[in-house]
Amino acid sequence: DSHCHLQDPRISEDLHSVMNRASMAGVSAMLCCGTSEQDWDKVIEISQEYESVIPAFGIHPWFIGSRSEKWLDKLECVLKSFPQASVGEIGLDYALKECNEKEQSSVFIDQLRLAAKLDRPVSIHCRRAWGDLITLLEQENGVNQGGAIHSYSGAPQLVSRIQSFGLSISFSGSLTFEGNRRGKASLLQVDHERLLIETDSPDLLPCGYTGDNEPANIISVVKEISSVLGCSDESISEITFNNGVKLFKR
Repeated sequence: DSHCHLQDPRISEDLHSVMNRASMAGVSAMLCCGTSEQDWDKVIEISQEYESVIPAFGIHPWFIGSRSEKWLDKLECVLKSFPQASVGEIGLDYALKECNEKEQSSVFIDQLRLAAKLDRPVSIHCRRAWGDLITLLEQENGVNQGGAIHSYSGAPQLVSRIQSFGLSISFSGSLTFEGNRRGKASLLQVDHERLLIETDSPDLLPCGYTGDNEPANIISVVKEISSVLGCSDESISEITFNNGVKLFKR
């Protein structure tokens, strides 16, 4: 599971059961992404309790308004304290009602540059900001240390360009909905060595599920991808597992 939020109270209250179900479903590695300074300690706690959890720390575009004056120094400090950690969740979201595009871009670039400095992969959120994302990635000459666009929702025509920046493409439960033709068309454009899967739990519940999403539900994403690509579930599981571990488990 290349992107989830196990620290979210909706599932962290019963995390032991969530992790047991993940293990029974064969999920043996998860990237747990922080979203603000307020949840980094919880991400640390979970990653120390569960060997299968890889921590990531960042400021999500939804929460840039609550960052402290010394947020970037704090982020660098926590990343240096956990050399296995990635940088995420970071990115751009222009779908917000109150959207300061310039501020989002500045915070995103600061985190991209910190990730490059520390040689850490990134997990990137992008919603209705694809033009600016491409521009900023071009400005930074790509992401040499690697990373992923999580829960990809961009156009199929952008996949090749995004991959050229050194990024992988991750698909979530949103792909499982019959009407998501764009997502399926995008999937067909992804190089197998750049393909990842995720739940974004507790959000983005796959089709046919109820309640809060959790890593065990990732099997539905595997089945959808194998159906679209005409591969076996086992081959997609192996490909995405190997890709995710190579990228994030250092």
